[in-house]
Amino acid sequence: MEIFVQQLINGITLGSIYGLIAIGYTMVFGIIGMVNFAHGDVFMVSAFVALIASLILTTWLGISSVFLSLLIVLICAMLITSLISWTIERLAYRPLRGSFRLAPLISAIGMSIFLMNFVQVAQGPRNKPIPPFFQNVIVVMEKDGYEVTLAYKQIVIWAVTAILLAAFWYLVSKTSLGRAQRACEQDQNMASLVGVDVDRTISVTFIIGAALAAVAGTLYLMYYGVVSFADGFVPGIKAFTAAVLGGIGSLPGALLGGLLIGLIETMWSAYFSIDYKDVAAFSILVVTLIFLPQGLLGRPEVEKV
Repeated sequence: MEIFVQQLINGITLGSIYGLIAIGYTMVFGIIGMVNFAHGDVFMVSAFVALIASLILTTWLGISSVFLSLLIVLICAMLITSLISWTIERLAYRPLRGSFRLAPLISAIGMSIFLMNFVQVAQGPRNKPIPPFFQNVIVVMEKDGYEVTLAYKQIVIWAVTAILLAAFWYLVSKTSLGRAQRACEQDQNMASLVGVDVDRTISVTFIIGAALAAVAGTLYLMYYGVVSFADGFVPGIKAFTAAVLGGIGSLPGALLGGLLIGLIETMWSAYFSIDYKDVAAFSILVVTLIFLPQGLLGRPEVEKV
């Protein structure tokens, strides 16, 4: 029981990070119908931005407040990563929006390779560690010398994820930008006819997705304490899997898929061979799509005639 509870805590933490990344995938796909395969590497770049900002704050400026440092790091990562994503959308995706369907996909893969190799050249191939933000833990339960702990950094990840999801739900549901996004999702041509700036809406969508990926990258760095230039691929693929599992195009589905992938990984690692945890996650996706092709919360695609 103690192992189950501990892995449940770990799985929710990991799933929260996957869910934040998955929302970026599902937002872009929901509006323009394109899978942004560079999104995982945008997440990786944000982790490096957070690493550099954290080292500047703690080493050069001598800021000792952990919460102040984390807040500044989050803001810096969100701003810089959003600027990078806006640039990528303007240069690599917008010119190909009206082209054949494979062109934006090829461009996205090219941007992914470019970002990964750029960071490898700029920062080196080795793992980059960071001093821990939070080291204290709360002992939830103890039995026969085994302690179930809840780390402060896990609480921070849960709280930040919940706050951001609430703010994002309000943005999509209650603001003019959210109405414009929903209109573009249904029909871009009709949305432009009623006064919606489609190009601006898509650019802002990329920016919001990148900001969420930046938060996920910062939390990932804080949780694991190390980052590598290759860390965009595997978390990105798993977040994309989470988006598909939950129903790509569905924002609640992206979070649900992220939590499920995180829980499957941690539970499998606890009770079975850790070498096959990725196989287990992808197998669940395959089984789900066989019986629910649209995902858990996705809507069946209706062909317009």
